[in-house]
Amino acid sequence: MASSDQQPDALYKLLIIGDSGVGKSCFLLQFTEGDFKEDHNVTIGVEYGAKTLKVAEKNIKLQIWDTAGQESFRAITRSFYRNAHGVVLMYDLTRLESYENLYDWLKEIKQNSDSDVVIYLVGNMLDLAEDEREVQTDIAQAFAEENKLDGFTEASAKTAEHVSEVFQKIAEVLHKKTLEKATKEEKPAPAQAPIIVRPTQPAKKKSCC
Repeated sequence: MASSDQQPDALYKLLIIGDSGVGKSCFLLQFTEGDFKEDHNVTIGVEYGAKTLKVAEKNIKLQIWDTAGQESFRAITRSFYRNAHGVVLMYDLTRLESYENLYDWLKEIKQNSDSDVVIYLVGNMLDLAEDEREVQTDIAQAFAEENKLDGFTEASAKTAEHVSEVFQKIAEVLHKKTLEKATKEEKPAPAQAPIIVRPTQPAKKKSCC
């Protein structure tokens, strides 16, 4: 993992999207600062964090925007979809309602983001899964596969389990897509087959008399 003050080789903008109270702000704080606050205030509008990761010997900087989940802030957060390279779509695995609302969130992402945006599904609150789980892992995995999302992980902002892994995987997917796009753009157009012209037979001279 690279330090955040190194000159990045690439920079990507990410959003964390999902219902209010699923732990988006705590997830961001855990990743960027290695800290967890039990009594974190509800996000008003958006919050911001950044961190640089190492991917294939490259310094990849992630600018991460944590968006408010309340309906009253939707108009504000929609503007942040613009130019976003990736989205962390988050639900609370102890709250079935937050999972059921993923359909609406995914629809909003598709409507407001670029068609090639990376979407990674995260089920937060893994530390409470044993006693309070309401969303089974296989159901969420199926949702991710059916909607062709770029990945799925259950994690815990409180214990930090799989938090860094989520962003590392997103950074790897984005880096891979960037390389593929660059290769495609640099690849020369296939040469056209040469046009073969059949040689003209010389006209036969008419014999005299």
